Formats: sequence, structure tokens, C-alpha cells
Amino acid sequence: SFQHKNIKTDLQSNEEIQRSFIGRQYGQVGSIVQTIGTNDVGTCHVYSLPYQFENFIYLNNSFQGGKLDKVRCLMMLDLIYPFEHNFFQVISQDFPFLKELYILNSQRQQNKQHWSTLITFRHLIFLDLEVAHIDYVEQFLIDKNTHLPCLLNLIIGYESLAIVTNNFTNDAARLTCSKLKCLEISEPFVPPENFHQYFPLL
Repeated sequence: SFQHKNIKTDLQSNEEIQRSFIGRQYGQVGSIVQTIGTNDVGTCHVYSLPYQFENFIYLNNSFQGGKLDKVRCLMMLDLIYPFEHNFFQVISQDFPFLKELYILNSQRQQNKQHWSTLITFRHLIFLDLEVAHIDYVEQFLIDKNTHLPCLLNLIIGYESLAIVTNNFTNDAARLTCSKLKCLEISEPFVPPENFHQYFPLL
């Protein structure tokens, strides 16, 4: 709940919002609710089920799961909490035909020691990590963490890419990077000598 100019308002939970649609002309709904910090600001995304659209934007950590197999493009954004490895496991299962993934999260992952399960995004061809903490670069480019058999396009910051690939010498990221046909780096850089060997299809 929050108070503004002596008016107290309670922020509803996912369950409360979903219950508010029962008995109305709407069918089943899903919702994602998040309170942002101590500023008494919140976001709410309500959507009809089954979800029939190809795009899903602003998914955050309050996503409670549910098959969304029509979605091809997903934008994940959370300003407060990190996306942990097990959350990406849920995403890979609940969005099984995902082709494009945008991750916007500057929060450091807290449970990196629990990266024991290999996650696979079978159909992912496009990945945007430009506005993502370096932990997500490691999560997605190191093949023992996340397997991306179809990835062709990557948007990323040069510094994060150079660190995770250990200046383009790290074999653990080579498998994913060697399949890329398009690499978009917004800032100018001088490619090191082994850059083109690491990305042979560019």
C-alpha cells in the first residue's frame, strides 16, 4: 500500500487482480504486478488467457508461469530484482517457441552458484543483451549455462562481450559466438587480432 496526499491506496497482488475479473464479461486473465522500490510506484500488466499474441513486453520477476506458446518475441524488464538462472528455466519452458529475446536488467544475479541445470532455448535466433548486466551475458553466451542452437543475431556492449569471452579466447563461449551471422555493438571498437576467428560467419 502507499499513501499520497493523505490518501492511502493498497496495491493489489496478482491474485487479487485476477479475481477482480471473475464474474465479468472477460475470460480468464493473467497478470504481472510489481511494486517499484519505496517510491510507492507500481506496474501492472493484465492479459487475456490463453495468450494469443506473438509479442509479450515488460515481463518481470512476478511472472507466475503459464504456457505462452504463441509468443515469439519477449522483452524482459525488471528495475529492482535480478533474473535468476531458475527463472530463465521457467521462461524457456513457458515460451517454447521464442525467437527473439530482449533482456533489460542491470541487477547482478544473486544465485550464480545454482547454475547446474542447462537451459535450452531451441528456437531463439535473436538476443539483445545491450542493456543487461554482465551476468546475463555470461548466462547466455557460455554454452554450459544456456544452449542456443539457432542463435544468429546478438546485440551487446563491447566491454561485456570482451570480458565474458576473455578477449575472444574463452572456449566456453566460442560455440555460441561461432554461429553468429550478425553482431551489433553500438560503441566503436578496434577488433583484436583473433576477433574474426571467434566470429567466423560475420
